[in-house]
Amino acid sequence: MKPDRTNPPGELSIRVYYEDTDTGGVVYYANYLKFFERGRTEWLRALGMDQHTLATQEQMMFVVKHADIAYRQPARLDDRILVRTSVTGLGASTIRFGQQALRDDTLLASADIQVCTVHAISFKPIRLPPSIRDLLEKALH
Repeated sequence: MKPDRTNPPGELSIRVYYEDTDTGGVVYYANYLKFFERGRTEWLRALGMDQHTLATQEQMMFVVKHADIAYRQPARLDDRILVRTSVTGLGASTIRFGQQALRDDTLLASADIQVCTVHAISFKPIRLPPSIRDLLEKALH
């Protein structure tokens, strides 16, 4: 898999659109899960992992097993937020991500997300393949 260098690994800039907000113009709390998902997806892509290819050719998918989110400050319509993503731990079939959503230097939300590697058809947990484990171990913070 070839790395994508259009975004720095671990950082994704997102604009808050009207569809992301409630009637008060504040980002709806559940939308941070979408922002963090995009951050993880783009981070993996920057490392050279295409999730569609993994699912179709390797019969492997990543599914969220656990999510713990702390909300600190609201993001609002038209804000530009930065989603930071890092790997904080690896298990036999799990990856733990630490993520933050920031506006300038203000922490808006932080998350600890545990992802499990599963077989694309049976959805049973499978071990991380050595090539992916090696790539993730290099990125471990």
